[in-house]
Amino acid sequence: MENSTEVTEFILAGLTDDPELQIPLFIVFLLIYLCTVLGNMGMTGLILLDPHLHTPMYLFLSHLSLVDFGYSSAVTPKVMAGLISTDKIISHNACGTQFYFVVSFITTESFLLAAMAYDRYAAVCKPLHYTTTMTINTCSCLTISSYVYGFMNSSIHTGNIFRLSFCKSNVIDHFFCDAPPLLALSCSDTSVSEIVIFFVVGFNVLFCIVVIFISYLFIFITILRMRSSEGRQKAFSTCASHLTAVSIFYGSGIFMYLQPSSSHTMGTDKVASVFYTMVIPMLNPLVYSLRNKEVKSALQKTVEKAKISITFIF
Repeated sequence: MENSTEVTEFILAGLTDDPELQIPLFIVFLLIYLCTVLGNMGMTGLILLDPHLHTPMYLFLSHLSLVDFGYSSAVTPKVMAGLISTDKIISHNACGTQFYFVVSFITTESFLLAAMAYDRYAAVCKPLHYTTTMTINTCSCLTISSYVYGFMNSSIHTGNIFRLSFCKSNVIDHFFCDAPPLLALSCSDTSVSEIVIFFVVGFNVLFCIVVIFISYLFIFITILRMRSSEGRQKAFSTCASHLTAVSIFYGSGIFMYLQPSSSHTMGTDKVASVFYTMVIPMLNPLVYSLRNKEVKSALQKTVEKAKISITFIF
């Protein structure tokens, strides 16, 4: 430590050094990011504009879209800049800021998905009491709590990681500032930091998965007790979009973090991270728009109104 210099900036290694792949990857990521921005901001705007979508489920969905837009924007523009520029330097503070927002938004999304599972439970299992169970105050509390916990959780992880001394190589073998490659660069004792990450992340994941699992357990029991096939189909369609989003979100997370150590390489981590930070935020609006009649109907009405307005102007 006496002969070491504290790192004040990092170099993001990125996805590849192959110049033949950099431009094609830039184009792919640009298209993905444009779809993410248009899809999530379009979904949020559609929910705000259509009174028929002012329900608890769509309130949660609008915030899910904002969160998807948030953590995709924290990563994707920097990745694209690294693919077309030789300057891959990121300052210590900028690295901490990126890490903070990525962790904040991903944690918030996991808790929003848990809140949405509880909403679906109330809609399917207690339909007569739904309006009194999922009130505006209840929805607001669940939403605000998800954000507050997400940013508090991120503060813990950011302080835990960036309190360490970085005096080894300053090259982060990743395309954004993530915990594992940052810990690998630290010249401090990282055992406490790793324990904190293990227990905090473990609690977050376990809590959300338990809430989602219990909610859907009761939902499936209720569906099996229904005598009407039409009622079963309606209940399944009510939960289909959310269940798809949950499967994509946690499925990619499980693949990323619970794979065997023998197959755990930085290459697979990067591929999984691309899916986790860029592809999932693009997929969620598609999942909810393609599998939801109310969203399709609201979109058609909005397009028709826009056509009428344009015709009237010209």
